[in-house]
Amino acid sequence: MAVDMGELLGDLAAETADLRLILADLTEPGWRTPTPAASWTIGDQISHLAFFDDAAITSATDPDRFRAELAGPAESGQLSSDDIAARHRALVGTDLIAWFDGSRERLILTFGRLDPAQRVPWFGPSMSAASAVTARIMETWAHGQDVADALGLVREPTSRLAHIAHIGVRALPFSFVVNGLAPPTEPVRIELAWSGGAVWAWGPDDAANLVTGPALDFCLLVTQRRHRDDTAIQARGQVAEQWLGIAQAFAGPPGSGRRPGQHGR
Repeated sequence: MAVDMGELLGDLAAETADLRLILADLTEPGWRTPTPAASWTIGDQISHLAFFDDAAITSATDPDRFRAELAGPAESGQLSSDDIAARHRALVGTDLIAWFDGSRERLILTFGRLDPAQRVPWFGPSMSAASAVTARIMETWAHGQDVADALGLVREPTSRLAHIAHIGVRALPFSFVVNGLAPPTEPVRIELAWSGGAVWAWGPDDAANLVTGPALDFCLLVTQRRHRDDTAIQARGQVAEQWLGIAQAFAGPPGSGRRPGQHGR
């Protein structure tokens, strides 16, 4: 079925709006609130999103510049997420939100003009424009989770979790490769429970390896916002078991994730 870029961008705009509601009442000290990501504040989470929105715009409009100025330094270890956070840590809240709002608006306009199948470079393998937008939905949701956790808020899950779950499933081989392991040749079946008794599923019905549990828990796990012990995700089979210990839906090196019990079950 053809991808509808308008629908994808609409979901990105909705995820953005939910995050903006959380940020709306922050005072200046509030921007310096520590988040569960080690040494990162709420301000760091937003500068990260704005920076990578700008990077996605560059990848779509000037691929050669993207490779030279962003992907190249990242691959050589000269540019990391912590570097980016430190570089923008002096920005005040009003500057951070203006940067994020402006970059997100430009990103939506830029990708709205692209064919969903157009390939764009990224940190690691290139991807389709549609996948790039899906990745921005995932990143917005994941970093929004850090912000919500920092403020002690519980967010209501939405059907947009399907985008995060899909990326998490598609990233299974990458999760192994980025950890120096050979991608598995055995298929994995994933069955995630959603509201109203619905089940989101990937993989063959008869796969020996099976992952099951709530869709929200799976998304928290693959974005490394919860330790597996603090979720209701279950695995059957060696490949499935190994994957859940290293799963990541985001590009770049393996993340440190969260400690068991850090947020409770």
